[in-house]
Amino acid sequence: MENQQPTTGKFGLIYGVIAAVIGIVFTFMLIAGEMLFDPSPIKTVVQILIFVAVVAVTIFNFKKANNGYLSLGQALGLGAITALVTSIISIIFMYFLSSVIVPDFWEQSAEAARLAIQEQNPSLTSDQVENAVEMQGKFSWIIYPAILIMNLFFGFITALITGLILKKTENLD
Repeated sequence: MENQQPTTGKFGLIYGVIAAVIGIVFTFMLIAGEMLFDPSPIKTVVQILIFVAVVAVTIFNFKKANNGYLSLGQALGLGAITALVTSIISIIFMYFLSSVIVPDFWEQSAEAARLAIQEQNPSLTSDQVENAVEMQGKFSWIIYPAILIMNLFFGFITALITGLILKKTENLD
């Protein structure tokens, strides 16, 4: 009986779902800690680190399952598939979060933005602050493609670096 070779698609799908589930759990932790609208960049850094770690683990485990062999192309494919699956699930979850779980999500987000703008720019008038918040609200839809673009970007960079480090091809002499 032959050993079945692992496929990048299967690994990317499995680990993409894992990354998305971890991200969803992290979001529920933020909700429970009343930190969902906290403007701290630490949340974003933690989310990026989680995603980067999952992509790196995906590539590492694929290499292990592939008898220790990994090409750069396989690593990049794994990163892309993992990022795409994570993005699709995250976008669906974000829509569900902002329309069902926290129905006033955009209003709370606008209020958090208002407070952050006032704190960072105390010299602005209330009209200027309101205009800035209103402008942000008009572009709230941008979060959906931004999720996709950012995940693909970080997935590519992580896969490229991890692939270059772990790359090992078979010698066909």
